[in-house]
Amino acid sequence: MTQVRPRTRTRLRWVLPVVVLAVLAGCTATGPAPGPAVPVVDGQLAQQLKGAVTDAGTVVHLQELQGIADRNGGNRASPGPGYVASVDYVTGVLRDAGYDVATPDYPLSRRRGGEDGRTTAQNVVAQTRTGDPAHVVMIGAHLDSVKEGPGIVDDGSGVAALLEIATRLGSSPAVRNVVRFGFWGSEETGAQGSTGYVTSLSDEERGKIMLYLNVDMIASPNGGYFVQGGTGDEVSEAGPPGSAAVADVLAAQLGSTGVDVERIKFVGDDETPFVAAGIPSAGAENGDRRRKSEEQARTDGGQADEVYDPCYHQACDRLENVNRTVLDRYLHALAGTAAHFATSPETIS
Repeated sequence: MTQVRPRTRTRLRWVLPVVVLAVLAGCTATGPAPGPAVPVVDGQLAQQLKGAVTDAGTVVHLQELQGIADRNGGNRASPGPGYVASVDYVTGVLRDAGYDVATPDYPLSRRRGGEDGRTTAQNVVAQTRTGDPAHVVMIGAHLDSVKEGPGIVDDGSGVAALLEIATRLGSSPAVRNVVRFGFWGSEETGAQGSTGYVTSLSDEERGKIMLYLNVDMIASPNGGYFVQGGTGDEVSEAGPPGSAAVADVLAAQLGSTGVDVERIKFVGDDETPFVAAGIPSAGAENGDRRRKSEEQARTDGGQADEVYDPCYHQACDRLENVNRTVLDRYLHALAGTAAHFATSPETIS
């Protein structure tokens, strides 16, 4: 997770159902069914999914990730045994929920490879069995931590939110579009996992991905409420065409939880390869080592002139570092966003 650079604030307090869809191109032996198992009712899935997800459900996964780190030298860094165990855990949860799951390899840079000479590591990619496989909504979070700590906020919070959404959504929901979940390795050493995934896809496979939503840190103890996409002068900052539309939905969903939403630029995380491929992208994150302003404290709560996360990239980024209120708000916003796009008949523009 890289540093947040606040840009502009938008006050949003209405409800707009949203969803995040994803593509699992070329990674499974069997693709999803060519349509939903039951008739799609616009708006219904978003409300159902938002009502089903709970922060308690995410905490179960955070506890497991904490235990994995504790048993493996205090971290889940990739490459490393803590990361391998994290891959196994996430894969097991998704397969138990009925998803098509793959663990495609990605190349590790020689400079950043493991001490054991490892040259590849694995991402986890899962998708629904229903929905049109030619139209994919993708949502992702990085599964690794830094070597200095277990990474429970950065980015166990994103991983846990995706697992809670995936299990509550189910593997065969009533959706028009395939929903794909990505869990990336080696984000902390240059977004190697997400880059390896995107570059492994053919042009046709990349073209099926309607949008990508990146989730990186959504439970910081002094967190703000930030949405990336559609802000900035360069494509690398704002995303390609359509990114603002995706970010608008996410911002509306987050605003519907009763908070002010601040729109910021992309700063170079796992969305970068998707942006470079021309895929409309947005991001959810709540801040790391920068300090919260007095205005942000008035609108978001928390402490002014204190960093968003004092345990960022440190050994104290453990379960007790998690702000469950912030986590709960992002969780419901992400669930609503995912469901909206999963059932939407419209294209992103």
